[in-house]
Amino acid sequence: MFAWTKADVNILLTSYLKPESRIQIHRDVSERVAQIAPFLRLDHDPYAVLSAGKLYWIQDAYTVSNYFPYANPEQTSQYETALERSLGVETMGGTRAPETAGAEPRATAGFDGLNYIRNSVKVVVDMYDGTVRFYVMDPKDPVLAVYRQAFPGVFNDLSELSADLKNHLRYPEGLFTVQADQYRTFHMTDPQVFYNREDLWTAPMEKYAGQTQPMEPYYILMKLPGSTQLEYLLMTPFTPQNRDNMISWMAARSDFPEYGKMLFYELPKEKLIYGPNQVEAMIDQNTTISQQLTLWNQQGSRVIRGKLIVTPIENSFLYVVPLYMTAEGTNFPQLKRVIAVTADKVVMAPTLDEALNGLFGTQEPQAVTTQGHSTQTSSATAEATAGEVNSSQARMQFDEVQKAMQRGDWDKFGKAMEALKLLLAKPPS
Repeated sequence: MFAWTKADVNILLTSYLKPESRIQIHRDVSERVAQIAPFLRLDHDPYAVLSAGKLYWIQDAYTVSNYFPYANPEQTSQYETALERSLGVETMGGTRAPETAGAEPRATAGFDGLNYIRNSVKVVVDMYDGTVRFYVMDPKDPVLAVYRQAFPGVFNDLSELSADLKNHLRYPEGLFTVQADQYRTFHMTDPQVFYNREDLWTAPMEKYAGQTQPMEPYYILMKLPGSTQLEYLLMTPFTPQNRDNMISWMAARSDFPEYGKMLFYELPKEKLIYGPNQVEAMIDQNTTISQQLTLWNQQGSRVIRGKLIVTPIENSFLYVVPLYMTAEGTNFPQLKRVIAVTADKVVMAPTLDEALNGLFGTQEPQAVTTQGHSTQTSSATAEATAGEVNSSQARMQFDEVQKAMQRGDWDKFGKAMEALKLLLAKPPS
């Protein structure tokens, strides 16, 4: 029967099948979870984790409703990516995916029109045997309480999840996208300002795969202002409506016991902070980078500009854009360059380490733009600059900076960088 339904004669002829053999029919993780709990909405991005030598899928699930009183309905179609629109993939905005013969529709989170959503359930799927377990994240959710009474034994307490797997839980993108979309309006607390919609925010625009699209939330490992340790966050910046400068950013924490707490940082309106679209314009205006990209886009190759990452560092921001190259007729992009940007400086280098070195180190790579002007640093100039300070002390301090950066110890990286700046600021003896 399986050889017939799966159109695979090997199932009938193989000698490897034994009485204890099993076949997984619904192997796609979202499809599998949707078959078991069709009353839950699923996040579009399940992720794989390794725990105790075994591989698992973790799928975020939501309880939703469109009958919650006095709540604003959600409209998330603006967050569809250009790639998803071009492929017709079903997203949170509701675009249907192209269905192949015999395939089940993708179980994704269609949030349009809903005015109640909670990430009340985490689903853990064993990659090997397909075992599915549901863990309750929000025991106070009244909608989930009804499901738990209707289906006893299906939902487990979060305390039953292993400590290692619990450390792999992250704040879901779908819920955060809805919250960010609502916050861009409801951050206004003054009734008059809110009524007139005088301070509306919006998702920044960025270039991705050659198209301009709204920036999507992204995961990042960073140290929050005033904190001494790294945290795994999901964050997104905001820009004022019809303007490109950055006005605010929000983040959701994923590390226990602070899991689920939201952070909001509003930037001073009197100070210009570049937004993602302005940073993209700075990159486009860099003649050295533009010439290089034009050269690479010829002779059967194509350059793909990746997603821009905005990282808050103390009182400033670091912008990072990866560049990928792929040959015509293939779909195998390779990372070729990394562009790093601070206030008025753009650097392109083969690796992130070299790009950061170009921004903050004692030497700069060849392709550097400062305030829109291309410069080239020769080895003779670098030697002359190094001769103005104690070269041995500068080299030792710079080695400390590189070691901290390679280990991902950004606390030590910041301290080492400050020490290096003070050393370079000393007048020559």
